[in-house]
Amino acid sequence: MSSSVDRVRAALASHGHDGDLRRFPESTRTAAEAAAAIGCTVAQIAKSIVLRTGEQPILVVASGVNRVDQAKVAALVGGPVKRADADWVRAVTGFAIGGVAPLGHLTEPLVLIDRDLAALDPIWAAAGSPNEVFQTSFTDLVRVSKGRIEDVKE
Repeated sequence: MSSSVDRVRAALASHGHDGDLRRFPESTRTAAEAAAAIGCTVAQIAKSIVLRTGEQPILVVASGVNRVDQAKVAALVGGPVKRADADWVRAVTGFAIGGVAPLGHLTEPLVLIDRDLAALDPIWAAAGSPNEVFQTSFTDLVRVSKGRIEDVKE
């Protein structure tokens, strides 16, 4: 097990979440791949998009079917944002793209959660690697990530 997966498991446990992670032989790197492996809808995948404003990481947790509107995110955080590259994501979050979890980051991000996820149950999120996920509810996702519920979709 990787240290990034261990961080996610520990972070879930620290919030009283059961931390039941599921590992798949196939990739769960994209929302479509994760949904196919799990057997759920793409909408139920809580994909993690890392943006940045200067050196501040912003984690947008969105429904797998939604595209994130960077202009809306910029308005919510009060400044310009840009998509973070893979090297910056790994250095700042401790996760590789495709395995970015909604918690357990090396540097605590500002977390914005797509309000469309509220209508879905269960929700599945990356657990620190491109083939490991965990199941959660919307309420628990907001609680463990310390996220703000916002309209972030295009």
